[in-house]
Amino acid sequence: MNMNDYVQKDLKYIWHPCSQMKDYEELNPIIIEKGEGVWLYDIEGNKYLDCISSWWTNTLGHSNKRINEAIKKQIDSIEHVIFANFSNKPAIELAEKLVNITPEKLTKVFFSDNGSSAVEIALKMSFHYNMQKGKTKKKRFVALSDAYHGETLGALSVCDIDAFNMIYKHLLLDTLRVDGPDCYRCRYNCTRDSCNAECFDKMKKCIIENHEEISAVIVEPMVQGAAGMKIYSPNYLKKLRELCNIYEIHLIADEIAMGFGRTGEMFACNHAKISPDFMCLSKGISAGYMPMSVVMTTEKIYDCFYGDYNERKSFLHSHTYSGNAMGCAIALENIKIFEEDNIIESNRTKAQLIRELTLEKSKYSKHVGEVRSIGMITAIEIVKDRHTKELYSWDMRVGYEIYKIAISKGLLLRPIGNVLYFIPPYIINEEEIKFMVNTCFQSIEQYFMRNINRT
Repeated sequence: MNMNDYVQKDLKYIWHPCSQMKDYEELNPIIIEKGEGVWLYDIEGNKYLDCISSWWTNTLGHSNKRINEAIKKQIDSIEHVIFANFSNKPAIELAEKLVNITPEKLTKVFFSDNGSSAVEIALKMSFHYNMQKGKTKKKRFVALSDAYHGETLGALSVCDIDAFNMIYKHLLLDTLRVDGPDCYRCRYNCTRDSCNAECFDKMKKCIIENHEEISAVIVEPMVQGAAGMKIYSPNYLKKLRELCNIYEIHLIADEIAMGFGRTGEMFACNHAKISPDFMCLSKGISAGYMPMSVVMTTEKIYDCFYGDYNERKSFLHSHTYSGNAMGCAIALENIKIFEEDNIIESNRTKAQLIRELTLEKSKYSKHVGEVRSIGMITAIEIVKDRHTKELYSWDMRVGYEIYKIAISKGLLLRPIGNVLYFIPPYIINEEEIKFMVNTCFQSIEQYFMRNINRT
């Protein structure tokens, strides 16, 4: 079959995520046949630089030889085994490794198979813990504005993005929402480097006034991804950890997107030198190869559930693919590569180059309001006016239209509203970085030249 045949079958049978399927009639799905390094190749031989790591997961690129070999080796042993009263060597070895590399006090590992499920587990564990401790008023959670934590109902309850939440609001938990950090539009006029997180006052007020009914606060440490890569000060996390300690409130760190080196540290919490009560990990844990997630938690929380069998005391949450041996073998090899190839350190040079090239290009584009970056994340916010930071009234489509132009030039650049961003695989080289940045800005300027009368 040729490309068109596959496209027609795709449109006939498949309902794609995070999409309006009518858009696919204009921009047909691209049928990928293979991947290698940072590149994706469609069935007609066209190639695309995957500068978003296929939704932030393929940290080591596509078809990594070491991970491929780990899969081949594991498949001849055991692919999957029930994880209730059974276990497997890769799961045990991975759990030990995770305890050794995550922040202190995180000593227990609960396996699952996707990020949303990990968030559900953390929310349920926190609530269940408090019920067992007799703190029956603690039934609510606190989340930041513009937060994203997944799309199952519990996880969606602590999200704050209308596109995902609005239609389901009557099904969701009654979450306390606090205005989150927004350094680009901060009313305190501080810079990120000198920020003392004065905006934390809103969170402080919420916790003090409602602490008796708060079970946990959930945050995306350092970067609110789906909010448009909003990067904030580690001081915010430090203050939050201290306040949660005072009022005996759990802190849930959703590191699903930012864990495994994305922010320049192995885990985003490391920037603030804090240890949460729960840490949710997914995406980069298996380098984009297999669905997998874990929830890390403390001995104190684990001990609350430990004892003679009792349905009310036991944590009876389960997933068919918990502790999947294939996924665990991949994750183990992934971490070995991080350690042996010194990925975090080598990324610093690449991150600096991406930032410098992006800042240089932005000087000549009146459409770029801010370039913000941390580690291997660089985001470009498109605005109508640099001084007022006003957005275009049609900004939700600006990013999408630029994305379509970039695709035609061989760059996979998926926007978040009016924010374009680079989250490339860590194996990207200098030549590929230059192609990525240059093609992005060419696409921006081409879009605005086409729409000059609208600007």
